[in-house]
Amino acid sequence: MAIDLRQFHGAFFDESFEALDSMEAALLRLDVGRPDPELINTIFRVAHSIKGGAATFGFAEIASFTHSLETLLDELRSGRMAVTPGISNLLLKTLDVMRAMLGAARAEQPIDMQCVADVQLDIELTIVQRDAAVTGPPPPPVTATAPPEEVAAPTEWRVTLEPGAEFFARGTDPVRIFRELSVLGDLRVTAHLDDLPSCRDLQPGRCYLRWTLVLVSNAPESAIREIFEWVNMDCELTVIRGKPVPGADPVAATGTLSVPSTAAGDPVPAEAAPAASAAPAGNAADAGSIRVGVEKIDELINTVGELVITHAMLSQMVGGLNGPAAERLRAGLQQLERTMRQLQESVMRVRMLPISAVFSRFPRMVRDLAQRLEKQVELKVAGETTELDKTLLEKIGDPLMHLVRNSIDHGIESAAARAAAGKPPVGTIQLNASHRGGNIAIEVADDGAGLDCPRILAKARSAGLVGPTQDLTREEIEQLIFLPGLSTAEVTTDVSGRGVGMDVVRRNVTALGGKIEVHSSPGQGSRFLISLPLTLAIVDGLCVSVGDQTYILPLTSTIESLRLAPGQATTIAEGREVFRFRDEYLPIVRLYENFGLIPRVRALHEGLVVVVEGAGRRVGLFIDGLLGQQQVVIKSLETNYGRICGISAATILGDGSVALILDVPDLIRSDSHRQAA
Repeated sequence: MAIDLRQFHGAFFDESFEALDSMEAALLRLDVGRPDPELINTIFRVAHSIKGGAATFGFAEIASFTHSLETLLDELRSGRMAVTPGISNLLLKTLDVMRAMLGAARAEQPIDMQCVADVQLDIELTIVQRDAAVTGPPPPPVTATAPPEEVAAPTEWRVTLEPGAEFFARGTDPVRIFRELSVLGDLRVTAHLDDLPSCRDLQPGRCYLRWTLVLVSNAPESAIREIFEWVNMDCELTVIRGKPVPGADPVAATGTLSVPSTAAGDPVPAEAAPAASAAPAGNAADAGSIRVGVEKIDELINTVGELVITHAMLSQMVGGLNGPAAERLRAGLQQLERTMRQLQESVMRVRMLPISAVFSRFPRMVRDLAQRLEKQVELKVAGETTELDKTLLEKIGDPLMHLVRNSIDHGIESAAARAAAGKPPVGTIQLNASHRGGNIAIEVADDGAGLDCPRILAKARSAGLVGPTQDLTREEIEQLIFLPGLSTAEVTTDVSGRGVGMDVVRRNVTALGGKIEVHSSPGQGSRFLISLPLTLAIVDGLCVSVGDQTYILPLTSTIESLRLAPGQATTIAEGREVFRFRDEYLPIVRLYENFGLIPRVRALHEGLVVVVEGAGRRVGLFIDGLLGQQQVVIKSLETNYGRICGISAATILGDGSVALILDVPDLIRSDSHRQAA
C-alpha cells in the first residue's frame, strides 16, 4: 500500500522554517575573517537537513538549490574559502530564496525559478572565482630528494541502523540514505530480516528491518553522522571506527554501493556487532513535545470560557439560597472556581510562546537597514524568553517593526554626527520584554538624538493638527508623533516620511487592549514602552451600571474609583467638567451621554467616578455604581455584529444577559474629538 507523503508536508514546512530561523541567527553571528567553525557547521547541518527532507517529499527544486548552497558551505567549512562581507551577504540572500521557495511550495504556488537561477549562478561564480584565485602559477617541481606526501589510509566504518516502527510511515527512504553514504567511499549493506512477520501479520507502512553497513572511506565520523542527522529521531544509530585499510585508495571520489545476497535471518558477524553500551543517537530528541493545531487549542479555550460563564450563572443562582445545603453548594462552587482558575491558567500556558519568535526577525532587519542608511547600529535583546499569547504574538510584530525602523531612521545619528556629539560611532537599540503584574511590557529604546519637540510642534501646526496659539507640555508634544499625517522626515522614502507608521503602531497596540508610552531626552535617546495583556480570551473587569445597562470596564485600564464631594468638580470653559486628582486636573466623561442612556443619578456626588487611562491620557468616567469584579469571556462584536465606537467586545453575564466591554482608549479619543469640534 502506497503511503501518501502529503500528510507529512505540514510538519516538514514547520520544521524547515524553524531551521531557517536558526540558520539566519547563526549567519548574523558569523565574524568576517575569523568565523566560528561551529557556526558554519550549524549552518551546514540546517541546509543538509532541509535538502534531505525536500528530496524525500519530492521538492526537487528546493533540494537542488540547497545542494548548491551546501557546496559553498563545504568550501567555507574546509577553510578553502574565507568568510567575506560579500559571501555573508550572498548567504543571507540564499536564505531568503530558500524561505521564498518553501513558502511557494507550502502554498502550492509556482517557484520564481529566475530568482533561484540568479542566486544559484552567484554561488557558482563565487566558487569558480575562488578556484581561479587558488590555481595561480604552477607549483615548483618536486626534487628527487623530497619525501613523498603521506596520505592517511581509509578507515573501515561499521554502522548499525535500527529504525523504529514508524520509520517508513514518516516518509524516510533508506535507499536514498545509502546512496548518499556511498558517495563517501565503498559501501556494503546487509539487511536483517529477523523481525519480519508472516504475510498475514504484516502491517503496511511498518518497518521490520535492520541494517548493518560497512563503509571504507577516509571521511571523518562527523560526515557520516550528518547523513543520518535528519532521521536520528526515528532510529537507533551506532557508528564504530575500525582499523585503517592498508593498500586501499585513499581518495574515494566516487564510492560504490553493494548489497550482498544475504539470506533472511543471517546473523551479523561478531566483529560487526555494535557495542552493547552504545547509546542511541537522538532517539528521543522531541519526546517531550508534540505539535497540536491552533484550532484545537482555540476550541479548548472556548470551552474553558463557557465553563467560566456557567460558573457565574451557578454562583448567581446560589446567591438567593439559604440553609446547610446552600452552604455546601457554595463551598463546592468555591472549590470549582479554584480548579477552574488552574485549568484556565494551564490552557492559557498552552497558547503561550516565547517572544523570541518575534525578536528573531530584527537582527537581520537592523543589519540590512543600517547598511542601507550607512549607519552603525548594534541591537541588544533581553527578555526573549518572556511568553506571550500566540494571538498577541502574531499581531505585535508589525508595531515593533515600525518602532525599530524609526529608531534607526530618525533616532540613531550617523557616525560623524555621533562623534561630533561625543558619542561612540555605533548606536545602540535595546529591545526588552518582561512581565509586569498581569501585563507584558515591551520596550524599544535607543541612544540617538531623541525627539525634536520644537520641530514636531512646528510640523503639527503647519499641518493644522495643533492650533497656532495652543500651548502644549513636552509630554503632550511627544504624543503628537502618533497623530496620522505627521512626519518630521524631510524626504519621503520607502522607509519613512508619510506620517502613517506611528499612527498604525498606536492603533494596533490599542486594538490588542494595550497602551504605548513615549519618553525622550534631547541628545540621549528615546524609549517606547508597550504594555499588553497576557491574553485576549478572558480578562478581569469591573461591572459598572449606567442607567439600565451593565458595562465591563477592563481592570488593565482602571486606576482608581472614588466618590466626589459636593463642589469638588469644577466647570470650565464651554461647560467642561474637571476635578483634581493627584496634583492634576482630569476631565469628566459622563457615559450616559456617550451612549444616549437615561441615568439613575446625574449629580456627581451621587454617583461614582472611575479614573481610567488610555491613549496617553487620563479621564474620569462618571457611572451610576459598581456591581463588582469578575472574570469575563471576550466575545468579538466585529465578527458577530459590527464595529461600535467606545465598545471593544461583549460578554455573557451569569444571568445570561449580554454586557458590553468598554474600549477606554476609544472613549478618550472620542471625547477629545468632541471637545476639539
